[in-house]
Amino acid sequence: MGRFFAFFGVAAGVGVGFLFLVFGSAIGWWVLAVSAPLTALGIYDLLQARHTLWRNYPIISHMRWLFEGIRPEIRQYLIESDADAFPFNREQRSLVYQRAKNELQTIPFGTQQDVYSTGYTFFSHSMVPEHVDPASLRVTVGGPSCTQPYNCSLLNISAMSFGSLSANAISALNRGAAMGGFAHDTGEGGISKYHRENGGDIIWEIGSGYFGCRTKDGRFCPDTFKEKAADTQIKMIEIKLSQGAKPGHGGMLPGAKVTQEISEARGVPVGVDCISPAAHSAFSTPLGLVDFIQQLRDLSGGKPVGFKLCVGHRREFMAMVKAMLERDCYPDFIVVDGKEGGTGAAPVEFSNSLGLPLRDGLHFVNMTLIGAGIRDRIKIGASGKIVSGADMARAFALGADWCNSARGFMFSIGCIQARACHTNRCPTGVATQDQMRQSGLHVGDKARRVANFHGNTLLGFAEMLGAMGLTSSDQITLNMINFREPHLSGTSMLTLEEGQLLRDGCPEEYAVHWRRAAAETFRRVDSPVSQAMIDNAAPHAS
Repeated sequence: MGRFFAFFGVAAGVGVGFLFLVFGSAIGWWVLAVSAPLTALGIYDLLQARHTLWRNYPIISHMRWLFEGIRPEIRQYLIESDADAFPFNREQRSLVYQRAKNELQTIPFGTQQDVYSTGYTFFSHSMVPEHVDPASLRVTVGGPSCTQPYNCSLLNISAMSFGSLSANAISALNRGAAMGGFAHDTGEGGISKYHRENGGDIIWEIGSGYFGCRTKDGRFCPDTFKEKAADTQIKMIEIKLSQGAKPGHGGMLPGAKVTQEISEARGVPVGVDCISPAAHSAFSTPLGLVDFIQQLRDLSGGKPVGFKLCVGHRREFMAMVKAMLERDCYPDFIVVDGKEGGTGAAPVEFSNSLGLPLRDGLHFVNMTLIGAGIRDRIKIGASGKIVSGADMARAFALGADWCNSARGFMFSIGCIQARACHTNRCPTGVATQDQMRQSGLHVGDKARRVANFHGNTLLGFAEMLGAMGLTSSDQITLNMINFREPHLSGTSMLTLEEGQLLRDGCPEEYAVHWRRAAAETFRRVDSPVSQAMIDNAAPHAS
């Protein structure tokens, strides 16, 4: 309740002022002159719906706007004074806020970046620009085995679970998705009533805990999955193999945080530690993964089924591709998550030092599918600090068919990067289960901002696409993007031809990993795999 001390203090000042007047002291008028307007301001803060910080921190939160409004330099200092604490720079954060609020989005004095610095990327424009309708920017997801394909927006809400985010945050995101006609990924925490009540399209993410479709001992339950997957609001099924911010790491929601609502969404007991294992129990080999994909597709009635991963050992992804070829069975989509992806809490060693960044992983996945001759069967999604049309264009140039954004949509509902996600004391009510804090987040107002951010970002991408002389995202090619560096950090810009992995003459940079991959195991192999080798290999999931 400390955040209300300022309000209670000035309200008490009003009472003190009246007491002075009752006893005939003129000091009471001076006390009232100060405390009465501030009390009125505090009451307004508590009743208004536009600013969550004002509702959660009446009166004192105005200091933030005051400092930001004095000079641009102070505004920049407040946001960028700690580069580690604010991985998004002022320009990116301001862009999201402006688009969410439908404010003017142009900036003066040209580029905010050093165009000669290492890491700078830029696109080539055309002398014959085109007009692109943002409403046309959609992609159909669903291969030959899919009977219920989904017409997907090119920008969707990335995976964020109920439990990590508050009920009001989930409601605002899903209502915004319904208003804007795009999809909302549930994250691995299951489908809550807050995902359902607003009717937004849902991508149901299923992680190693199988939340929402699990048995009492935490294994996958086909019957429960089939029942829930029949919901027409669920458009696609996504198997989470790993996440960018902490690939290969499980998780635990302490029992103290497992409320009745979280219990209902996840299918776990109230008050008991909720464990997400590092690896899946439904499969332990690439072939097992492919079989599981087909099982989910059958149980869901033919809806698109795919998986999400942050690329690690390249041979492991190639082992999955070999399993697809052996079974002649393919996921409808693959979402590539970069190591720069976000999370509420992760060991610093994982978030800083494990997994491939989005550009490396995305390019590698795209080239592997092309080299295996199956790229036309599988759509690719991309996630990892995507907040602008330029970020989307880079992802499309590297092979993506659509993009997901988590941080951008979190900013649109009021996140200020306070980095208090793991404390249950998020000041804006986004990442907390504290009822009073999340009540400050007004669902209706923030839902409109979610839809605004989506629509304005797509508009920005459409205008950029037109300036390049193109009319659709699939026309963006790798040679249209210019990197101010000789190559990507872990994977060169080397490209493969259709089916090149399956014949002689494949570049060694890819061929070496292909030779070490086998459909029967995630383990490295350097020779044809025997059944004894498979039987002796310890279960291992990507």
